[in-house]
Amino acid sequence: MNQLNVTAQEEPSPYRIHPRVQGVNEELLALYRDIDAATIGHLTDFGYAAGLQPLFRPVRLIGNAVTVRIPYLDGSVIREALKLSQPGDVLVIDMSGDDNRACWGELRTLAAMTKPLAGVVVSGCATDARIITELGFPVFSRSVSALTTRNLNSGGEVNVPVSIAGVCVRPGDLVLGDDDGLFVLDPEQAMELGHRAIEVQEQEDQWRQQLKKTHFSNT
Repeated sequence: MNQLNVTAQEEPSPYRIHPRVQGVNEELLALYRDIDAATIGHLTDFGYAAGLQPLFRPVRLIGNAVTVRIPYLDGSVIREALKLSQPGDVLVIDMSGDDNRACWGELRTLAAMTKPLAGVVVSGCATDARIITELGFPVFSRSVSALTTRNLNSGGEVNVPVSIAGVCVRPGDLVLGDDDGLFVLDPEQAMELGHRAIEVQEQEDQWRQQLKKTHFSNT
């Protein structure tokens, strides 16, 4: 008897996943390694993610953006973004206007640390704040919440332009965050801005030393 070979068709993926973009090179990372977010804030308003705060301080975050957009309630596409990401990347997650739920917690942090990623930025909330703090993994979010997203496999996008706290973030953008806040910068413009920031910090250091000298000479 002849057997009929039937090839099962794969279910179409519910996700839209685009290739990872390496927009940040080693030269740019080296330039920004000692630049403070507040120094960038002296030079431009553009790219500042107003309202996002680190889960703990002190904190330092710098890396190449891998962007994620999740549909309301469903955070399952974050798993795909974690698979695609490379060491030193920063996941930037757009929660589609949901400011109440947390899409990031302990288990995803542990998965990110195996890469290791440089950190995560969330437009909404994070959870498991104490554990993430103990792990020392940089997370910037609007707040913390015990209400979480679900894994529903209903859709989502990776490496598309997203909106985070009023900032348009593109795959491959430079993400810089510290105790004072977070900036997202176009790599093509960040080099010139970084050199200006270095000049500002050097000038501030001269003023700082002069003020200390004046103060201590009078005490």
